[in-house]
Amino acid sequence: MRRSQAPSQRSLGDGCTQTAKRKPEGDRDWDGHLTKEQKKRQKHEDAYSPMQHLSPYRQPLTPLTNLEVSSDITSHEALIRKLLSKPFKIPIPNYQGNSLQGRALGVRRQGTRQPLHDPDEDGALVLYAPTELSAHELMKTDQNKLPVHVVVDPLLCKVLRPHQREGVKFMYDCVTGQQIEDNYGCIMADEMGLGKTLQCVALLWTLLRQSPDCSPMITKAIIVAPSSLVKNWQNEISKWLGNRINSLAIDSGTKSEIDRNLGFFMTQHGRRICNPVLIISYETFRLHAAVMHKGTVGLVICDEGHRLKNSENQTYQALVNLNADRRILLSGTPIQNDLLEYFSLLHFVNRGILGTAQEFKKRFETPILRGRDAAATDGEHTKGEEKLQELLGIVNRCIIRRTQALLIKYLPVKVEQVVCCRLTPLQLALYKTFVGSQIAQCDMGKDGKATSGALSAITQLKKLCNHPDLIYQKCLERSEGFENGLDLFPSDYNPKVVRPELSGKVVVLDTLLAVIKATTDDKVVLVSNYTQTLDLFEKLCRQRSYQFMRLDGSMSIKKRAKIVQRFNDPTTPEFIFMLSSKAGGCGLNLIGANRLVMFDPDWNPANDDQAMARCWRDGQRKQCFIYRLIATGTIEEKIFQRQAHKKALSSCVVDKEEDVERHFSLGDLRDLFTLNEGTLSDTHDKFKCRRCVNNIQVKGPPDGSDCNTDLSQWNHCVDKKGVTDVMLKGVWNSAISFVFHHYSHEEQRRTV
Repeated sequence: MRRSQAPSQRSLGDGCTQTAKRKPEGDRDWDGHLTKEQKKRQKHEDAYSPMQHLSPYRQPLTPLTNLEVSSDITSHEALIRKLLSKPFKIPIPNYQGNSLQGRALGVRRQGTRQPLHDPDEDGALVLYAPTELSAHELMKTDQNKLPVHVVVDPLLCKVLRPHQREGVKFMYDCVTGQQIEDNYGCIMADEMGLGKTLQCVALLWTLLRQSPDCSPMITKAIIVAPSSLVKNWQNEISKWLGNRINSLAIDSGTKSEIDRNLGFFMTQHGRRICNPVLIISYETFRLHAAVMHKGTVGLVICDEGHRLKNSENQTYQALVNLNADRRILLSGTPIQNDLLEYFSLLHFVNRGILGTAQEFKKRFETPILRGRDAAATDGEHTKGEEKLQELLGIVNRCIIRRTQALLIKYLPVKVEQVVCCRLTPLQLALYKTFVGSQIAQCDMGKDGKATSGALSAITQLKKLCNHPDLIYQKCLERSEGFENGLDLFPSDYNPKVVRPELSGKVVVLDTLLAVIKATTDDKVVLVSNYTQTLDLFEKLCRQRSYQFMRLDGSMSIKKRAKIVQRFNDPTTPEFIFMLSSKAGGCGLNLIGANRLVMFDPDWNPANDDQAMARCWRDGQRKQCFIYRLIATGTIEEKIFQRQAHKKALSSCVVDKEEDVERHFSLGDLRDLFTLNEGTLSDTHDKFKCRRCVNNIQVKGPPDGSDCNTDLSQWNHCVDKKGVTDVMLKGVWNSAISFVFHHYSHEEQRRTV
């Protein structure tokens, strides 16, 4: 057999004898010569040498045994060698080390089952604790079937606030069927800014890694969100979990590419899934529902879930037919218009818990609404309260809601102000002309819903309340209701130049911006429902040389993130951020500004609440001021009153406030086209306020009230003496007739 040698042990040549083994003396003859057999063996060895197969271009290595080690290395030389000797680095980008934590692949853990994280560690959040067994029971139980603790990763436990820990535990109990047997869904209805996203990330990571059975409870999850928040969800997951999980966000691409990616996600199975989390928009999900229905998913989370309020639309049907038992719906405002929409949300997460839509309407909706009407009898009111309590008893087991009162210890004070602005003579003349026309006399439909003609008239009146510029084109076209409107405009009127003095709200806004710019370094967010109004703001900013940014529905998702990041940088010169409430009302973080102007009210109070929550949220360091501008005595006050009715309904069912006052009857809410010229505030008049004498407040708000309570419990100011905001005091004489204001919490008295 041929014996090969390592290169370092090979001799330098056939004839070299330095490295040849010395034969022991006993192998030689007495006279020192080799024997006959030894000579024969030596001749055979010389005939073969392993060096004959060695490439002539390769030099053998020096034997390691011949290396000389110097014992007199200086300390400096030793230091240099230590610095220059780099440890081995794995050539894989973003490699974080052995995720098996010292365990070899294929090696089974020895001993009894153990939880993934220590439940006895300080600050540990235990979502499930197995029942303690006696020693006798343990002897009879299979050790490989004992349930273990489910503990949230300490990485996330360190950042969860107390109310967030409670929220994670509640959602876990719901999706595991502990709250309601055979039902695995819930609604996280916390108000904006309480960290619903972080709570969901903590729950998602726990379910993907753990269960009482020592295995992942789910292998895949889907997050459905508005298109503007898809990347935000991916960033949040990356922010809190780093590279521990790979999420797949689909926000662009051709139909075939999206189908391929979704098909790949839905067909994944097993414990080692490449992308266990899919983030997708409502629109994309609806368009590709056929692909999404081909597989099963462990959990689905629907952000801004009030989009599913209508059970008849295609998006709702696409999601409700998804093969996923565990469902979580996130919405800061679960009741927006009526209780039937609330039913749709509950039916989505726990199907059948309230019966069918017809059964729900007959059993709960009708008696509750009758009891809330200002004209309700005592009997109807009592029955409504009974049905309300019955409804709460059912739904409270699968819905959790905390208000922004929890943020008091984390956020600065917020001052919310409703500012009633008088109409200018031009606005008054145009308003009277229009409401007197035939189009404005359209009959309202049943249940307070307007017909198509009335809806068009409402839109024109709302625009007129903002500024006559917005209906100037209608006057040029002599549209119905504005046939003689052109004659009312000033002779020197130029539509290319904004004249603030032609609108009460714009003159207040113009003065307010000037005072803020001249006396502070605060930034301002301007919110409107109409892009035409944003165009008006642009002209005004250019006339005043204010630097600004604008976000509306025409802006791409990527560009939105860039301008928001720039605006939030305190060193940038942009003073104003213009925002379309429909395009950017949800999820945007604009903590770079601490003043927000809500220029016009929306029919849906949830849209206004979402838009107004852009500044007062986690990360805000400055005191916040919210200004809601309302045209006095006009349709805007009627809309605002309808909002109060909806909020009262929401408070009863969700916030469980028992003493929300019943100020407005449904008949009052239908009286939209009446102009109340002689009032300082039509809303205050309807309160029949017992704290004011001749519109002057003589008794302050009740103890414990804040800006989340009913408007009748706020401060009521008929002049600037009662106003605490210095900026608003400085602009009172421009066109303000009345102000409601309140604080978020008591600390305000020390900070103003």
